[in-house]
Amino acid sequence: MKPASFDYVRPGSVQDAVAALAGADGEGKVIAGGQSLMPLLALRLAQPLVLVDINRVPGLDAVQPHPGGLRVGALTRHRTLAAQDQHPLLAEAARWIGHAAIRTRGTLGGSLAHADPAAELPVVATAAGAAAIVTGPGGQRRVPAADLFTGPLQTALADDELIEAVEFPPLGRWGFAEFSRRHGDFGLVIVALAEVAGRLQLAVGGVASTPVRPVRAEEVLAGGPLTQSRIAAAAAAAAGEVRPAGDIHGTAGYRRQLTRVLVTRALQASAAGPRAA
Repeated sequence: MKPASFDYVRPGSVQDAVAALAGADGEGKVIAGGQSLMPLLALRLAQPLVLVDINRVPGLDAVQPHPGGLRVGALTRHRTLAAQDQHPLLAEAARWIGHAAIRTRGTLGGSLAHADPAAELPVVATAAGAAAIVTGPGGQRRVPAADLFTGPLQTALADDELIEAVEFPPLGRWGFAEFSRRHGDFGLVIVALAEVAGRLQLAVGGVASTPVRPVRAEEVLAGGPLTQSRIAAAAAAAAGEVRPAGDIHGTAGYRRQLTRVLVTRALQASAAGPRAA
């Protein structure tokens, strides 16, 4: 199939992009890498009246320190995330995304705005305590990842808002584990672990409509060293907290067992202390 007809706008600034979205009256879509949006357009699962191309907006692809952490522009490509060494958890997760062509075009902001519950970057953002810097007609607001994802392919973004950047707090120990049936496929289960302000935080993807923070597992990890018994107890707690649905790729029980295994791997990977990318 071919996309339905639409107007194409290529703004030169964030303000112009927001104005174009606001003028579309809820019928506009932002395009950056296009790795998720273009297939939806081709199948007519998405039929925006206005397509706002932000690829020429300057300054949206910067990766730079900011007070208290790292600020990553929304247009930063997956391949750039994979190559940077300032946030090794983000780099490791980006290496698992699709194939080289997808990593070359896909963007951080696009991945978070698309909000696929089986995508790597929303899981990392949730575990790492990241926050999206969102710009709309009323100005900027800061939306924590825990509040950004509201359902499968759904976010707290208004129709006339876009993600301008994502801020990550300083990272201590970290771990990442994923299982997919083939290289480049979406993960059946994804686990990200991030030490933020001395606290170990977990997020699990592929087991619900949004990334899941297993609270009881994090409580097990609090206040003690990462011994094998503590790792096993946290992995069991995480597997008990998730409520995945079964599908053609795996039963609910299979995904719960994968959660136990992958949480164990992520915790074991972090036990030696901070690592480089």
